[in-house]
Amino acid sequence: MALWLSALALTTACDNSESESANTESESANDQEATADDVDSGGTLNLGYGTNPATLDPHITPHTATRDVSRHVFEQLLAIDEDYEVQPSLAERFEVSDDGLVYTFILRDNVTFHNGEPMLAEDVVASMERWLTQSSQGSQTFQMQQWEVDENTVELHLQEATLIGPNILADVAPLPAIMPKEIAEEAGTASISEYIGTGPFQLEEWSIDQHVHLTRFEDYQSPEGEASGLAGEKEALVDEVFFNFITDASTRVNGITTGEYDIAFNLPLDSSDQIDASDGVEQFLSDGGIMAYVFNNDQGPLSDPTLRHAVNTAVNMNDALMSAYSDDRFYSLDPALANPNQSHWYSEAGSENYNQNDIEAAKTLVEQSEYAGEEVVILATSEVDNLYNIAIYTQQALEEIGLNASLSVYDWASFEEARDNPENFDLFVVDFAVRPTLHQYPFLSSESSYPGWTESDEIDEALKNITQASTIEDAQPYVDDLQLAVWDYLPISKIGNKQNFVAHRESIENYRDLIGPILWNVTKDE
Repeated sequence: MALWLSALALTTACDNSESESANTESESANDQEATADDVDSGGTLNLGYGTNPATLDPHITPHTATRDVSRHVFEQLLAIDEDYEVQPSLAERFEVSDDGLVYTFILRDNVTFHNGEPMLAEDVVASMERWLTQSSQGSQTFQMQQWEVDENTVELHLQEATLIGPNILADVAPLPAIMPKEIAEEAGTASISEYIGTGPFQLEEWSIDQHVHLTRFEDYQSPEGEASGLAGEKEALVDEVFFNFITDASTRVNGITTGEYDIAFNLPLDSSDQIDASDGVEQFLSDGGIMAYVFNNDQGPLSDPTLRHAVNTAVNMNDALMSAYSDDRFYSLDPALANPNQSHWYSEAGSENYNQNDIEAAKTLVEQSEYAGEEVVILATSEVDNLYNIAIYTQQALEEIGLNASLSVYDWASFEEARDNPENFDLFVVDFAVRPTLHQYPFLSSESSYPGWTESDEIDEALKNITQASTIEDAQPYVDDLQLAVWDYLPISKIGNKQNFVAHRESIENYRDLIGPILWNVTKDE
């Protein structure tokens, strides 16, 4: 797929769309959108955050901590709103030609970087070239040939139309962030050494293993439109933000109940009652993604699809989720790959294969398979309670249908390393954050090297048909085809949807979340 950019005048454009529903569910009644015109701004947000980022370079990793910090410092051409629809961000407007081969972006005027320099089209080019060397989704979707721009216009030409192109450009991790040309070019494939973006907050200090300190960018220029997800109006309404890296969960719980932290993340679910009983604290639940069994399709007993179906048929998904969460507020049963809010990608095709909980049928499938009593190794980590508890439940469920199931338990770092070798496991339990498009789930494509090593012509064909559809509406039958192909091949067996558990002080207003925290438009009542 060849691609080049050239200067062009824009005659028609896509505008921001308004959205009335939030994709998060909060126990706090924060119905007012905060803006700089109607609220007092100021104060410090202290966050109790559970994970240290290995880097703050948004191009080179999809790591959660990097994503959550960098989205407040860097911005991108396009962003997703709370309904996962693509909207302009650093682009004032954009259009896709009728044949899907030309994307045109008119950049917003008067946008400046944190170093005071104006953002120009050449910065966009350098940033996108670097991002595309790091993002597998980006490089698979767009292959560069030549760039030509004027100061505020960028045009993208494709040899083949791809329906999901705008979605990939609005990806959340690795973020297709725009940074100064000289920083992007100097770093190349190495990590950047200066963290200069256009976002509402700028980096003041990164104290490794301690905290990241952000301050309000006084010259920030916000996109227009109603605030929605990662799109629309953004205002830094507090003076500074501290991401305090607190790896001990009990310390985060104590910190939010005592007021040391204004917002606390990654809280243990069994702390819900304690937090609920604490004065001045509110709980916040948001879409956390999907829980799934990932099967080793490359070798071992579960490379036999009949045995994969036996496992899928046996497991009671509600019991599996209850073993992890103990409270059905924190999960939901759902057969689809997409989040229910993602109306364009949501499909219940093949749902009859979900949560069958039929032990006798599963035993019959075991008899019909090639299974001969081999050990079925469940890879697990003791450092993530919900994953570990589901693994224990699963071992018992597989033993009930006659499989010789065992647990192989690692710390998290060793777990990630072990699953890269197909000789080490037959299945593992993992969660996947919500992805803006189905193509971004790493377990689907045969081109992916994600552990599990999917090889399915039917899945690949459905993915291809979706990308080649002219419109979202035209793609709907292929979304159904994809769901059916996944349930037939079983690269994974979906367990259910999970909720992220966050708590904040009552003094915090307008906290939102979309695949990570949103700290702009948040106020703190001192």
